Amino acid sequence: MLDKIVLDLETKNSFAEVGGKHNLHRLEISLIGVYSYNRNDYLVFEEKEFLLFQKFLKEVGVVVGFSIYNFDLPLLEKHFDYKFNNYIIFDILKEIEEKRGHKISLNELASANIGLQKNGNGLEAIELYKQGKIEELKRYCLNDVKLTKELYELILKKDYLIIPSKFHEPVRVPFGWQEKHRFLEKELARIEKQRQSLPSQNSLF
Repeated sequence: MLDKIVLDLETKNSFAEVGGKHNLHRLEISLIGVYSYNRNDYLVFEEKEFLLFQKFLKEVGVVVGFSIYNFDLPLLEKHFDYKFNNYIIFDILKEIEEKRGHKISLNELASANIGLQKNGNGLEAIELYKQGKIEELKRYCLNDVKLTKELYELILKKDYLIIPSKFHEPVRVPFGWQEKHRFLEKELARIEKQRQSLPSQNSLF
């Protein structure tokens, strides 16, 4: 069965350095972190391993993340000339924005729902890369992957998350993902069958 992964990536530079969020395409990827459900393991891909990651993606059918529609996936498509059209995508922040009409940080969401927090922020992660502190950068990235994974699994258990607010009482936001997961294996089988008609790529793991 195709793999399901939780994805997060880090960049070498910031929006301030490339002239704003409309220049997303000018950001450069420094590190990619994932959790693989098939392997039950966390994986990190440094820049020298990006070709390996691109081949790994051929074994993946589901991508879970936080703000991946507007950040991670466009960057990966740009850097690897790759398309995620034939993947099943679960984006926690996108779902919240559609239901509530506003953004919320991963840190706020994790704190309110699972009692955990991030171990830094994106700008600090960029500095870690610039200072060559790659092991610290890996820990930061994989902690974000872990938080996203636990929020995703909480959604599958309860089908909602608590959204905190500074202005009113916290609210429950339903996701409807439990229903979607009832048909997940069938959809993965369809995608896998479709890919089998393409030239095969042996696993490098």
